[in-house]
Formats: sequence, structure tokens, C-alpha cells
Amino acid sequence: MDFGTALKDWRTRRRLSQLDLALRAGTTQRHVSFMESGRSVPGRGMVLRVAESLELPLRERNGLLHAAGYAPTYPETRLGDPAIRPVLDGLRRLLDGHRPYPAIVVDRYGVLVAKNDAFTLLTEGVAPELLEEPVDTLRLALHPRGMAPRVRNLDDWARHILERLRNDLARIPDERLAAQLAELEGYLPPPSAPGPEHLGFAVPVRLASSVGELRLITAITTFATAADVTVSELKLETFLPADAETAERLQSTSAVV
Repeated sequence: MDFGTALKDWRTRRRLSQLDLALRAGTTQRHVSFMESGRSVPGRGMVLRVAESLELPLRERNGLLHAAGYAPTYPETRLGDPAIRPVLDGLRRLLDGHRPYPAIVVDRYGVLVAKNDAFTLLTEGVAPELLEEPVDTLRLALHPRGMAPRVRNLDDWARHILERLRNDLARIPDERLAAQLAELEGYLPPPSAPGPEHLGFAVPVRLASSVGELRLITAITTFATAADVTVSELKLETFLPADAETAERLQSTSAVV
């Protein structure tokens, strides 16, 4: 895809007019129009400005630079590279510090990167093949041989997961993510009741476990100032007790010490 077409596509996805984008990027509507039509060739700095104005993730900013004929600005470091070890070590310390509550680190596709010991309580009874690396945590959550049979509010929890994926796809088109969404939708029957159960601020998962029912809400943390594609796509997902009983069960069990 050429730069002008890519720029127009992203602007349309963000529901911005040419004037909106121009104001954000510090240029004119005429310049935006010329860039989209191919009548103006933007400099590298302008490409970065419009990419930032469009709030594109780093991977997509590199893609827009490539479409304009420029080399990528943001490196993409492999997870096994020693250069990224300080980041992963820091995340593992956060995981350990979150105990006795479960916590994981995943990549942009929900593939497990790291976990703490408490996460094993969530995977009780899961089919062994679903825990073979690379572990797809989205599949793990909704697969009939994964956590799904133990989730007592599966309709609500699945809706929460699927809506998050749909929102991601609406913002960033991605064939692999679309395939994941189709797979997960295939595991589930149509929802049996309208609207999710919620606490007024979050959708809890009600999970049967060896220590009793756990009611958990999740929080997701990302690196807002990351300058590396790989780091920018890592997500720290922490599970927090939604009631006092769950907190007591997690704190008292030796399985999560």
C-alpha cells in the first residue's frame, strides 16, 4: 500500500477529517490532502508527526515510514536478546510482587511471556496441550478444554474478552488477530442473557477452583513510553480479588505461596 492510501486509511479508521489531522500534526488541510493524493511527498519528520497524531502503535508507525520510502525508526528486539533482559527482569519482579494474586505478561497476540506461581491456580484441570509453549492465553481462557468449563459466568467473561479483541481490530487491522477472534467465537454458543454482570467498574470472572470460587477482575498495564516495538507490545495482566472471600482464599492457599 502506498503512503497516501495508507494515510487516508488510518485517518478514516480514526474518524478524523483532514482538518482534524492537520491541526493535530501542525500542518494544513491542503498538505494532508496533497499527501493522501500523492501530490506531496512528506519528509520523514512529517510522517512521524502524522503517525503520532493518529496514535499509531510503534509497529504501525514503522509501517507508515516504510510506505513513504523511509527506514523504520523503532527497533524490534527479540525477546531472547540480552538487550531486553532488564525489561523482562523488571516485569518478573512485578509478577513476583503481585503474589499471592495471579499475574502474567503476554505479547500483542496474548502469547504467554512470563507468569508468577499464582497463575497455576487458574489453569487447574486445563488440557496439557494448551499449556505447551507457546501458550495462547486467549485460547486457554475460552477453549472447551481450557479454563472455560470452570468459568461460572462464561457468557459475560467471553463477551469481555471478545469485545476487547474486536476493539483492537477496529483500531489496528491484523490478519492474525482476526483469525484468533474467529477461533474464539467458534468455541462459544450465542450469549444466553443480555448485558454483562459487573461491579459498576469491571467485569469479574467467577472461576471454580480447588480453594473455592474465585471472583477476579483484571488490570492491564503497558509501556506508554516504550521506544522498542517488542517492549511496546508487552502487556502485564494482573488478576485482583473482587471480594474479601477471594482475597482470603488466595492468601491462605499454599498453591499460590
